[in-house]
Amino acid sequence: MIETIRAAFVIARRDFTAIIFSKSFFFFLLGPLFPIGIAIAAGNLGSQVSQDIDTSIIGVALSPEEAEKLLATRTRLADSLGSKSLPELVILDDIPAQEADIVAKLDSTKSLAAILSGTLAGPVLTGSPRDVNLWQGKMALLAETALSQPTAVEIETRYIRQTGSSSDRNQMLTAQGGQAILILLTMILAGMVLSNLVEEKTNKIIEILAAAIPMDAIFLGKLFAMLGMALVGIAVWSTAGLSLSLLVGVNWGALAAPAVGWPLFCVLMILYFSMAYLLLGSLFLGIGAMATTVREVQTLSMPVTMGQLLVFFLAYYAITKLGEPVEWFAVLFPFSSPFAMIARAAQMDNIWQHGLALLWQVVFTMIIIRFSVMLFRRNVMKSGQSARKKSLFARVTGK
Repeated sequence: MIETIRAAFVIARRDFTAIIFSKSFFFFLLGPLFPIGIAIAAGNLGSQVSQDIDTSIIGVALSPEEAEKLLATRTRLADSLGSKSLPELVILDDIPAQEADIVAKLDSTKSLAAILSGTLAGPVLTGSPRDVNLWQGKMALLAETALSQPTAVEIETRYIRQTGSSSDRNQMLTAQGGQAILILLTMILAGMVLSNLVEEKTNKIIEILAAAIPMDAIFLGKLFAMLGMALVGIAVWSTAGLSLSLLVGVNWGALAAPAVGWPLFCVLMILYFSMAYLLLGSLFLGIGAMATTVREVQTLSMPVTMGQLLVFFLAYYAITKLGEPVEWFAVLFPFSSPFAMIARAAQMDNIWQHGLALLWQVVFTMIIIRFSVMLFRRNVMKSGQSARKKSLFARVTGK
């Protein structure tokens, strides 16, 4: 076992050094700029569409006469200002009396962003800081117009940490963002494992290495060398993105904190990316063991890529199904497990489950590597003129 680890380290160091110090690696680092630019443009468009569609709902806990007057004022102003520029108002039947009752009402009613209580002359707006700051001015305008008085109405604000609606919504957005980053990085970077193996098979380098080093060590070394290269690329991209965000003044405080906290969430992002990369990379090694030409590589890798998208869609769908059978399936299925677990990290604060998930993913990665080694020994180590003429099915089954 120790000899295998030492041999794997030698292979990893050889491949890592050859890739990092090559001229093509610089252009590889520039490659994601194009999809990132497209993603930023699409994100801005999507946020605008979301802003146009998603209107906050504010509960009105005033007397029946004042509530009706405020609702009629909102209808009149919507004709001139536009309905999307004003929040939706819902009159609450059971008016909460105490501040604690208002907080409980916000937590129990998931659709409400804030609650307006008190009187029109002395209104009180209670909600999360984001929602209160967003609608405080508009609610003051509605109150002034409803009272038909020239003096300004001062709205008293009461902040709660987060409403039930905003907490669930924001953590779900964090889960979606984490999954999107994982799948984007995995699909960009994992394919290099396949191209590297096929290139060395074509040059017969892999057969020379196999004569001196155990195949398990070669595959492990190649996997971790490519993972190291991927982490270097991510570090460069993250540094550039962070520097750019500081220059433009991005408000990081507006980001919704995940349930496990940002430090642990970032660590889990790195760990789950590593496992997603190793799982897909080990599968690509098996494909490389079966393929003898670049055309076969393209033929075999396309179903895997499409399957990876289906796996991502499964994990993405399961975000809102915590604890349900479909979500447990996404957690237990090895290829979707990293994506489903990072969503859990954003929405659930229990940490022990991540240790079990990572252990399960490591075990399954080793199983795939062993299977890939078996395929390689059948197809490459016994290669020859007769073996080259075998069909793809025969190479997979070893017959």
